[in-house]
Formats: sequence, C-alpha cells, structure tokens
Amino acid sequence: MTKPQDISVMEPMEEDLSKEKFDELEKFIDNMETTKGALIEILHKAQDIFDYLPRDVQLFVARKLGIPGAEVFGVVSFYSYFTTKPRGKHTLSVCLGTACFVRGADKIAERLKEKLGVESNEITEDGVFTLKDIRCIGACGLAPVIMVDDKVYGRVKEEDIDEILKTYRS
Repeated sequence: MTKPQDISVMEPMEEDLSKEKFDELEKFIDNMETTKGALIEILHKAQDIFDYLPRDVQLFVARKLGIPGAEVFGVVSFYSYFTTKPRGKHTLSVCLGTACFVRGADKIAERLKEKLGVESNEITEDGVFTLKDIRCIGACGLAPVIMVDDKVYGRVKEEDIDEILKTYRS
C-alpha cells in the first residue's frame, strides 16, 4: 500500500500560480472572523485572485479550512460560476433556457462559435473571450439573451453580434 502524499509539501502543478497570489488568499482566509460556512465566499475570492480554481488552489483552500479536497471540488464543480480552467478576459455567456432557445438562442450560439472560432467553454485565440452556454439567467422577457461578464444584452439578433464583440475587443 502506498503512503498518501502530504499536500503541504507538494510542488504546484500549475506554472502561473504565484506565491504572492497564495499569500493574498491566505491573508483573506486568516482575516475572516470565522471560516465555518464560508467555503463559497472563499472560493469566490480565490477565483478573483487566480481567475480560475485549479487543483492546487482547491487543495490549498481545503487544507486551510481543514476539510477534504473532495468537498471543495464538489462545490467548485456544482456551481457554474466557478471554473477550473483559465478564462478569457471577458466571459461571454449565451442563455439556452427555454424562452431564449425558442426565440433563436441556438442560432446566436452557433454564430458566436463561428465568429469567435471556439466551442463552448473554450478561450479565443487572442485570450479576449471565453464562450459559455448557460441554462437560464432569469431575463426571459428579454429573450434571447447573452451576457458579457455582468452586462446583459437582450433581444439579441445575429446582426448585433459584431457590434457587441467589437465593444470588448477595443
């Protein structure tokens, strides 16, 4: 039987994870009044710092909170806001909920894939966009809807796409 590896002495697997970023996250956690029930808040902060939640960051959070890594991974994989892969500068989300879908969101999604040269959950070659499909953003009255970061664009038509993309590329 092999002995489990001590994660506190593991070398980071990701090259872009700086000690300074881990120090910032550690300071945030250490300055919390209590970490009980704070996993989601801590993961939000971690993703703000690192831009995504790779394995090393998840294990760091688990160790700091004294909980199993699987618990952290379970939360990260459950919530669509969290990502385990690097993202583009802007996240472009296409709502494919029922109201948006029946009003042509599938055509909008296909047009965006064509224009950006990526599939869903991929980063454009220039690093500007990550394209995501989401199930519903709760703006059904504006269908079809896309979001760029936190900005909602409603009643989007295929001919609107170039102008929206141009706004974020400049």
